[in-house]
Amino acid sequence: MIQTKVKSVDLQREYEILKSELDEAYYRVMQSGRYILGQEVTNFEGEFAQYCGAKYCVGVGNGLDALHLALRSLGIGKGDEVIVPSITYVATWMAVSITGAIPVPIEPQESTYNIDPDLIESAITPKTKAILPVHLFGQPADMDPILEIAEKYGLKVIDDAAQAHGAMYKGRRVGSIADITCFSFYPTKNLGAIGDGGALTTNDSELAENVRMLRNNGEHEKYVNRIVGFNSRLDELQAAFLRVKLKHLDVIIKKKASIAQKYLNEISNPLIVLPRSMNEVVHVWHQFAIRSTARDNLKLHFHKNGIETLIHYPVPPHLQQCYRHTTNKPLPLAEKISKEILSLPISWTLEESSVQYVIEKANQFGV
Repeated sequence: MIQTKVKSVDLQREYEILKSELDEAYYRVMQSGRYILGQEVTNFEGEFAQYCGAKYCVGVGNGLDALHLALRSLGIGKGDEVIVPSITYVATWMAVSITGAIPVPIEPQESTYNIDPDLIESAITPKTKAILPVHLFGQPADMDPILEIAEKYGLKVIDDAAQAHGAMYKGRRVGSIADITCFSFYPTKNLGAIGDGGALTTNDSELAENVRMLRNNGEHEKYVNRIVGFNSRLDELQAAFLRVKLKHLDVIIKKKASIAQKYLNEISNPLIVLPRSMNEVVHVWHQFAIRSTARDNLKLHFHKNGIETLIHYPVPPHLQQCYRHTTNKPLPLAEKISKEILSLPISWTLEESSVQYVIEKANQFGV
């Protein structure tokens, strides 16, 4: 058996580093006797809204629910169309489908993997109600032209920031730019819970109130249900854990940026295409996604040397079994990228020696 020397993510190590603070948060919640929509959720929502530069934050059960409830809060439903990226985790598309709306995929900019704003306008029809860009791998999508197109056609912008906690676009924090922004707190995120969790941020008080009702069975106040809603509440324990991790988020981002810069400076293998950052953005490096036409052999090379790598994502949404019957549009760039992409370890817990080892093995491939 090949021993793993460098893990992609080491959640046990993260706990060891933050143990005293996380344990204190756990005991605080357990001793409170309040486990659903209590003070921890309220405090986290306020702290995360402030961090993002938004007026409101609403905690929900997970990232998919955040997207789903955002769409619902805007009245998007059966027969409507929502523009989505062709490269993303399939949950972005699924959130649209759950409402009864139709995801309309747009190819990415090959240099950033994010949705190409130049291709959006030609996909707009009378049924289009919203644009849903994804800030993939931690790099913000190019939001200004997207917002301009949305304003021109009277569309809403919902951005999927599941991988972009703390990212910035032209001096503005992701979470304060679109009509409504959706976050996932899956454990492997830069801001990860100890389980599932999600949130939405917005500057629109009406949207925030709609989401609060939707997440809690449509309740406006206890036992007063204004609308048909859902049960998707960020729980007290996860909120308490997230409050701890939020205090460390900027340090985590800085550490990951330092690792990314070393990779960018020192990986020099011509068989590897390194990721690129746009100007005027702060990339938070949720993943360090390289590309190679010899991807599968490269992954095997890393594996034989004890380095864990991941593929984000091996099957683009339009080729997933659940969407094959609905999407006929050719998406060659999404398919090309899915065959070449590979994520190197970039956990904030990585030791300097591990980073250098990854660089060394990357440069040895094919030699």
